Amino acid sequence: MYKLRDRETAKKVMDKLEAMDLHLTLMHVCGTHQDTLMKSGLDTEFQRVGVDIRQGPGCPVCVTPPKEIEEVLALARAGVTITAFGDVMRVPGEEGSLNDAKAEGADVRIVFGVDDAVAIARKTRKEVVFMGIGFETTAPTTASALLSDPPDNFSVISCHRTVPPALAAIAGMGEVRLQGMIQPGHVSAIIGTKPYEFLSRQYHIPQVVAGFEPLDLMMGVYMLARQVREGRAEVENEYSRVVHADGNPSAVKAIDDVFEPSDVLWRGFPVIPGSGLALRRRLEAHDARKRFQDLLRPVEEKEYGEVEGCRCGEMLRGILTSEECTLFGTACTPATPMGPCMVSREGSCYIAHRYRRKAP
Repeated sequence: MYKLRDRETAKKVMDKLEAMDLHLTLMHVCGTHQDTLMKSGLDTEFQRVGVDIRQGPGCPVCVTPPKEIEEVLALARAGVTITAFGDVMRVPGEEGSLNDAKAEGADVRIVFGVDDAVAIARKTRKEVVFMGIGFETTAPTTASALLSDPPDNFSVISCHRTVPPALAAIAGMGEVRLQGMIQPGHVSAIIGTKPYEFLSRQYHIPQVVAGFEPLDLMMGVYMLARQVREGRAEVENEYSRVVHADGNPSAVKAIDDVFEPSDVLWRGFPVIPGSGLALRRRLEAHDARKRFQDLLRPVEEKEYGEVEGCRCGEMLRGILTSEECTLFGTACTPATPMGPCMVSREGSCYIAHRYRRKAP
C-alpha cells in the first residue's frame, strides 16, 4: 500500500487510531499533503479508522481567482512579456489560457523562479512582468528580488496570499464541522507556529503542523486525535526537524519590507480581509498593476465567474471532493481541464485523477 522505513511504527500508530473509535473530520491546507495521502493510500486507511481528511485552500494556483488570471492574459495579449510558473500556464480564462495566448504569438515564458524573470528582464528592453503566485513559501523570493535593485523594465503582478486569514475564513464560515487542522510544513517553515494560535483560542480547533512523509501524516492525525480526546485545542509541531516556533525571521522580514496586507478574493471564497500581499507604495515602480493600470482597467471593471459546471471553489472550502463533481474524469481531465484544481499539480482534482483507483 505504501512504503515506510519503519512499518512497525506505522502499524502501531494506525492500531492506536483504530482503538480510539474515532469519528473525526480534519482539514489540511497543502497540496503536498494531499499528494502524500492519495499516493500512499492513506486516505482510505484513515477512513477505515474513522478519520475523514478534506483538502482546503492549499493550492496557490487553485485559489487565484479568475480576475487575476485575466489580468495576466490582458498584459500578455497587449505585448508585455509574461513570466510565470508552469502550473499557471493551462488555467482556463474566459478566452483561453496563457498557453493559448503564447500559441497566438504572445511572449509568455515559463520560469522556475523570480530570479529567472529578472534575468530575462536584464537581457531585453521589453517590459517583463513576473506573476508572483504562492503563499508565504514563495513570497520571500519575490520580496528578495524586489529588494535587490531589479531592472527598470521589471515588475510584479502580486497574486501572493497568506494562509492564516484563509483558515480563519474557513473556521468562521462553518460549512464543514472540523475537529482539527493539519497545517502546512512549507508555509510553517517560514512563519512558524505562532500565527496559527488564534484559531485554537478563538474557535477551539486543535492543530498540528505536519511534515510530508506518510508517517508524518499518521503522527499528525494521532496528535490531533489525542487533543480531541483530552479536550485540548492548541498548536502542536510534529515537523520540529524543520519548523520552529518563530519560523524564519529573515524571510518574514523580507515579506514585511516589500508587501502590505490587502483584502482580496480567493477562488471559492468571498473577500478575505488582510489575506493578500500588495506591493508597498515605495515599490510601485515595480508594481505591474500600477504600471499598466490603463491596460488593466477593462479587466478591473468586469466581473468574472467560474467555468460553468466547475466546482473547484467548493473543493477549496472542503465541502466537496473531486469525485463528487460531475465533470471529474469526463469533461474535466488533465488533458482538458475545466478549472485550476485539475491543472495544478497541487490541485485536488489533478491529484485524485493521477492516483485514481478502479472500483473493485
